[in-house]
Amino acid sequence: MSAADIDAYLDTVPEPKKSTLNEMRRRILAVVPDAEQKISYQMPAFAVGGKVVAGFAAFKNHLAYLPHSGRVLSQLDSELTGFVRTHGSLHFAIDQPLSEELIAGLIDAKMRVLESDGNWTRPE
Repeated sequence: MSAADIDAYLDTVPEPKKSTLNEMRRRILAVVPDAEQKISYQMPAFAVGGKVVAGFAAFKNHLAYLPHSGRVLSQLDSELTGFVRTHGSLHFAIDQPLSEELIAGLIDAKMRVLESDGNWTRPE
């Protein structure tokens, strides 16, 4: 799996979702520039130190940010006010990517979860 796999996924997504997800990809990579791009659970994902720290997907009526952990979103309750979310996904509009600041907070929260599990060390 590679960045080309994410390209192939995005090629199947109609506009404006495709442009929004391309911008999400750019913003995620701005936060974790050395992330491995791959497909996980049939959706684009970004791994650091062998662990997925972020992902996204397109659905019929929304887009979703996927932290790949049910323990991440609850750590950012105040920052996520107004967003629709499930236990493991954060929904956002098809034409409005999440801010880079929010993405950075989500990724940092996921890394804290991984560190607290004791089986992962944040790369320097």
